[in-house]
Amino acid sequence: MDAGSHSISSEKSHGLAPRPPLQEAGSRPYMPSLSTASRNPSAKCYGDRFIPDRSAMDMDMAHYLLTEPKKDKENAAASPSKEAYRRLLAEKLLNNRTRILAFRNKPPEPENVSAADTASTHQAKPAKQRRYIPQSAERTLDAPDLVDDYYLNLLDWGSKNVLSIALGDTVYLWDASSGSTSELVTVDEDSGPITSVSWAPDGQHVAVGLNSFDIQLWDTSSNRLLRTLRGVHESRVGSLAWNNNILTTGGMDGNIVNNDVRIRNHVVQTYQGHSQEVCGLKWSGSGQQLASGGNDNLLHIWDVSMASSVPSAGRNQWLHRLEDHTAAVKALAWCPFQSNLLATGGGGSDRCIKFWNTHTGACLNSVDTGSQVCALLWNKNERELLSSHGFTQNQLTLWKYPSMVKMAELTGHTSRVLFMAQSPDGCTVASAAADETLRFWNVFGSPEAPKPAAKASHTGMFNSFNHLR
Repeated sequence: MDAGSHSISSEKSHGLAPRPPLQEAGSRPYMPSLSTASRNPSAKCYGDRFIPDRSAMDMDMAHYLLTEPKKDKENAAASPSKEAYRRLLAEKLLNNRTRILAFRNKPPEPENVSAADTASTHQAKPAKQRRYIPQSAERTLDAPDLVDDYYLNLLDWGSKNVLSIALGDTVYLWDASSGSTSELVTVDEDSGPITSVSWAPDGQHVAVGLNSFDIQLWDTSSNRLLRTLRGVHESRVGSLAWNNNILTTGGMDGNIVNNDVRIRNHVVQTYQGHSQEVCGLKWSGSGQQLASGGNDNLLHIWDVSMASSVPSAGRNQWLHRLEDHTAAVKALAWCPFQSNLLATGGGGSDRCIKFWNTHTGACLNSVDTGSQVCALLWNKNERELLSSHGFTQNQLTLWKYPSMVKMAELTGHTSRVLFMAQSPDGCTVASAAADETLRFWNVFGSPEAPKPAAKASHTGMFNSFNHLR
């Protein structure tokens, strides 16, 4: 079992002035060529084969050329008359030819090939340069009152480039484009602290899980509460995951519930398989499979085709129940380039990153990282995986997949790195740690050329909400 929440109100107890949230923190502590050019610049290469024309062979001439040098050495002291005779004989025999074997016809010249094109084929291919990975954070913001609890999920980055973070009883929004900060909601002490946040796919609406078992849905464009989902769980809601119009919630009661936010009776499916708190939830890119991790050290793969709309009948309908981890499973990440590949990370007693084929349930690989795995993120543009860790180094580690060779270790946090979120362009990663700082890392390189955005299928999912509920 991993360490849970810790008190973070030391500043308040000592009467110090509170720090403003999300403000800038103070200073902290040659590939060689695969082709070889001819040594003779005037020589032309017509291919890699030599096919002799036997009809052009002169065996008498060949015998003479092979034996003549030897005789030359034996008769080095020959008379001038003999030397003149030798030259005359060679002239008559060879007819001034120097090649024994010859082509019948001259090979045709290549068509439409310029001298510049011919030269370019002999140039070395440029080696792909290794991407520069900055070893320090681009920006550091203060995050006072960030709850130090491994099982919560308090950071998310929306599709409209706005980051949401829960600090104590308040959700703050940080606009990455302008750098501005705004307060979305502060809940009362009976409902707080906030235990999870998650952006809807439209980047405008955000779900907020509470310690009081409820879930709130907010419209960030107007700072308006759209509705509150009550009676879903019997304890705090520590994990959230969106699948189009379905908001999946995981609670300390071990239940996983699918809520259709468009309808009044929002509970549409219930998955029961965990005996302790559900601390990790992630839908696959296709929306067909759901991965859940719990404090019971279990990893479940759920398939939508096996779900039942009757809550009592949905019990134990998992596709795979995987028991290889030996600590809580919170870090989950679906691979963007292989739909059935899932990476998972275990807590302090496990320390392993495991890779799974979710179609068969097979464990493909397991790597001992040496420390608690808090979060995982795939690079959207390269075959790389980023992990965040706890004691002893509190680092972010970039791995090359599938070799799992370490490409970089990013240090700067002074306590465990509990949460990570990825920017919409996939290049920047935000990390929030128990040291109450939020850091931004340019770890995944520069963004690719923008592509025309497809029309979102989730547009208008909240259009029916015109009043508070």
